[in-house]
Amino acid sequence: MTVETNVRLNGVDLDAVGSLVGAVQADPAAAQTTWAAQVNWKGGFQSESRVRNFAPVASDEPSTIGGTDTAPNPVEQLLAALGNCLAVGYAANASVAGIAIESLSIGLKGDLNLKTFLGLEAGHAGFDSITAKVNLISDAPREDIEALHAKVRASSPVGHTLGIAIPVSIGPAG
Repeated sequence: MTVETNVRLNGVDLDAVGSLVGAVQADPAAAQTTWAAQVNWKGGFQSESRVRNFAPVASDEPSTIGGTDTAPNPVEQLLAALGNCLAVGYAANASVAGIAIESLSIGLKGDLNLKTFLGLEAGHAGFDSITAKVNLISDAPREDIEALHAKVRASSPVGHTLGIAIPVSIGPAG
């Protein structure tokens, strides 16, 4: 008789994480992955994104920018993507290190000048800076929490993507 165990800490399936680590160690090519999304315009400033088989995620602009304010705008979604990625990093790395998380919240803010977006001047259209404030409550020793913060900062895919210039190709399909 086989008994399956599913070891979890902070809601993270440690067996699945361990299996993934083992698979990548055995075959480094398994670490190369491709992710995709499809966005369809719905009119005005409204669009929706689809990822895998999940329900669509709406996007719109605030009425002060000409939208109808029915959903978060793309830059808000970018901040949320960074926060969600950091949350995954904290949950995964804390769990592997044996750190129990009592609560975790991440507040994010970004400074953005609209002049380039509005066509008023040439230059940088994106965020000038992004700040993430992490509130993590745990009984773990302070030095373990500091090491966890450092590990998450060093390994966040979204954080790294935002922190460096990466090639982005935008052009017609086909």
